[in-house]
Amino acid sequence: MLLRSNARRTGGILFGAGVLFLLFLVSNVYGYANTNWESFVEAYRHYDGSSSEHIIIREVRLPRAITAALVGSALGLAGAIMQALTRNPMASPGVLGVNSGAGLFVVAVVSWMPAASSFMLGWFALLGAAAAAVAVYAIGSAGLEGLTPLKLTLAGATIAALCGSFTASLLIADEKTLESLLFWLAGSVEGRRLEHIGPIVPFLIAGFALSSGLGRSLNLIAVGEDTAQGLGQNTLRVKLIALAAVVLMAGGSVAMAGPIGFVGLVVPHVARRLVGVDYRFVLPCCAVLGAILLTGADIAARFIAFPKDLPVGVMTAMIGAPFFIWLARKEWGRS
Repeated sequence: MLLRSNARRTGGILFGAGVLFLLFLVSNVYGYANTNWESFVEAYRHYDGSSSEHIIIREVRLPRAITAALVGSALGLAGAIMQALTRNPMASPGVLGVNSGAGLFVVAVVSWMPAASSFMLGWFALLGAAAAAVAVYAIGSAGLEGLTPLKLTLAGATIAALCGSFTASLLIADEKTLESLLFWLAGSVEGRRLEHIGPIVPFLIAGFALSSGLGRSLNLIAVGEDTAQGLGQNTLRVKLIALAAVVLMAGGSVAMAGPIGFVGLVVPHVARRLVGVDYRFVLPCCAVLGAILLTGADIAARFIAFPKDLPVGVMTAMIGAPFFIWLARKEWGRS
């Protein structure tokens, strides 16, 4: 279903924001502990520090819901920007190794400096994401043909595998780090506290701010760099801003919730089916849909293996892996 007019596109995005708000409330109310809407309201109107229900709602579920919404939104935006810049429909922070690079740097810091603060982990996640992005771009651009979608995808898979191998080596050498990060490595929003996610939020906000003005520029680049330059577009400047936004959002997401895959791959395709190819609408749509997907996946993860809690990364992989296979067959069938 394609929303054709600008008014309908805006209305659709606002409707999605309403769905996200509802899921956010549901995430605060339902889970392993037996709470209800009345206790949720009372937890904020008349907080009782001796009530286990109030503590769970405010200290456990609220940070978890905030984390899911922020990370889902950031990954959806990062995937859309990467697909627009590379003109590769299979580009995403997970597929192109950006998440793996950020994860490697976080694991290395935790292994070598167990007392590292959340703020420090955020900075190293950004460094890892940037290093992986530069490496993938350099490898994918090598050769006479230059950068192609297939070469970029293969380069991303190579960097992801390399970072994964280094990460596994660090974890094997340090069992304490493995135990402390095992759930995080699968991609999880469980166990987050406001004091843990607070230092990372500025990175995500900076990424959101940079991406907010990219819509018109990405429309021109999607047509072709020569055309964009002919229309006066400074493509190098746009690419640097876009890369900074992707690194901030992908690195911040990994520092906050681990390397969650497939959100950045699936969400942009759904957004383009809903609002078309105009990135002035695709980007906000991706922000909303990414938050909906991850918040909904987190709610589902609480009940699929009840009373055990699955990492949300497992849920997104269940959705994204078949989609990636279908997309790969579709794209390579054209070549």
